[in-house]
Amino acid sequence: MNQRNSFLANMPPAVKALLIINVAVMLLDFIIASIFHIEISEVGGLRYFKSDFFKPFQIITHMFMHGGLMHLLFNMYALWMFGQILEQVWGPKRFVIYYMATGLGAAALHMIVSHLEIQSMMNAMDPAEVKTVLSDGADALRQNKNFVNSAMATLNANYNGITVGASGAVFGLLLAFGMLFPNQELMLMFIPVPIKAKWFVIGYGAIELFSGIANRPGDNVAHFAHLGGMIFGFILIKIWQKDRDTFY
Repeated sequence: MNQRNSFLANMPPAVKALLIINVAVMLLDFIIASIFHIEISEVGGLRYFKSDFFKPFQIITHMFMHGGLMHLLFNMYALWMFGQILEQVWGPKRFVIYYMATGLGAAALHMIVSHLEIQSMMNAMDPAEVKTVLSDGADALRQNKNFVNSAMATLNANYNGITVGASGAVFGLLLAFGMLFPNQELMLMFIPVPIKAKWFVIGYGAIELFSGIANRPGDNVAHFAHLGGMIFGFILIKIWQKDRDTFY
């Protein structure tokens, strides 16, 4: 009990609050789904902005929801690992500003790329098929179904699908750590040798860019949201670095 209390007590306040909120939302989602058979991600998950189910608050709420336990654990581990160091450097206020800004930036780039992809798909499809997707697609996804026609299924997943997770903000944290501590060596579970933070960030960013451009069928990872978090994090840090007296 004392060790647990010590673990929480030593954690910076903003990181602690974000961890608690994300875990609490996952538990609440599980409880509501078990009792009422309703997933709160249906309301709070981020939708395409032209969808009938899009609500402005989703731009924020989707950042505190996750698609499963492993998704939550990965993001929260990265938040704990990199976030507490950055909060100690910046302080809680600047850390929260950065976290939210990169999360919102990730959502913005994801929306832009999704819009371009959806418009391209619609232009290449029969108007009757597009109309069917727009009228019936959301209900199909709620029943864990989709269209047999592959083009219609892909359009439906993009138009009516839900994006959740703190990954955009987490990738922003990763970028910040790489910029502030570029030569810090990291030991990661899936890399058997130490790697400097700057090379890890560059490599991970390149993988996300390649994966986003490749756009493999069945890949439901929002790669451009990850890149958006890194891009907006880079811009924000460069703005802050102009004031050397207060940046650190």
